[in-house]
Amino acid sequence: QLVESGGGLVQPGGSLRLSCTASGFTISTYSMSWYRQAPGKERERVAAISTTGDVTNVADSMKDRLTISRDNAKNTVDLQMTSLKDEDTAVYYCKARTWSGRTIEVWGQGTLVTVSS
Repeated sequence: QLVESGGGLVQPGGSLRLSCTASGFTISTYSMSWYRQAPGKERERVAAISTTGDVTNVADSMKDRLTISRDNAKNTVDLQMTSLKDEDTAVYYCKARTWSGRTIEVWGQGTLVTVSS
């Protein structure tokens, strides 16, 4: 399973670091992603990182404000967010994806980030 942590209330312009910890499997063979879902909106991917961490991708809407990183030894993936805006308020989810004869995806339960003054 995946468990996200680090969400909470932050003021506009503030920063937050989310963590995703895997248990029951090793993430080293999984590409990892962070998604978010704002109230009334569809879930969208905001960042992704390859199995070794050498390739990352961040949504255009959040470039320069997000950094995704992973530590395969610790079985964790982090999302550093800076210059947060009201519209960043959402539930943030972690996802692991791999292929082993079929696509395997594991989702976390999400962590709520609220950006408000």
